[in-house]
Amino acid sequence: MIETAIENDVLEICMNRPEAKNALTHDMYHQLTEILHKYGSGDDCKAIILYGANSCFTAGADLKDFQRKRGPGDSPAVTFLRAISQVKVPLIAAVEGYAIGIGTTLLQHCDFVYATANVKFRLPFVALGLCPEGGSSLLLEKLVGQRKATEWLLSCRYFDGQEALDSGFITALTESGETLGKAREMANSLAGLPQGSIKLTKSMLKGWSQGGLQEAFDNEVKMYAERLASDETQAQIKKSAKR
Repeated sequence: MIETAIENDVLEICMNRPEAKNALTHDMYHQLTEILHKYGSGDDCKAIILYGANSCFTAGADLKDFQRKRGPGDSPAVTFLRAISQVKVPLIAAVEGYAIGIGTTLLQHCDFVYATANVKFRLPFVALGLCPEGGSSLLLEKLVGQRKATEWLLSCRYFDGQEALDSGFITALTESGETLGKAREMANSLAGLPQGSIKLTKSMLKGWSQGGLQEAFDNEVKMYAERLASDETQAQIKKSAKR
């Protein structure tokens, strides 16, 4: 369900589970984490592109996984998010269709995000009885400002590509069907630049927040687990899973 290909020193990762709008399972998180650990240092590729099959990024986590008992420590999703936050080469997302939940929060860790105007983004955690994840309790405000971060996280409403662009959440808009082409264009351009300088500059841009980000991950893991174990949250998740 996770497919990869390398061309011109650029790794492409495709989330391919179209029957579920590319919703991510535990197995898919494990695959993504292994891929990022293998290629994220830049020893075997110069840029990474992430996209979804059938013109849909991802509908987020598979809600069935939320109905399983969770032990202490990081879930497969958090392990993946920590891995994506530490990728050293440029990470580029091509987003069409839906980007829900983790499909939105993972974009905070990408260096370039290209989307269409009609993409449906959503941060549904409160509506599910949960709390922010993916470092969004720290990063989202830094990207879009306190007012917009509060609105998106508390209201759980959908927002489109134009609003995401206006808020500074994504890099640029493209026409439908052209996000992957735009991502490839940027990846090939970056692959032709001095790689030591690319990785150093990315490290300098993100280094100031890494300590705070890992602390935010730790806090989110604890609070998320507490919410997930509550009767209120389980009732909301079961209701949402039936829709």
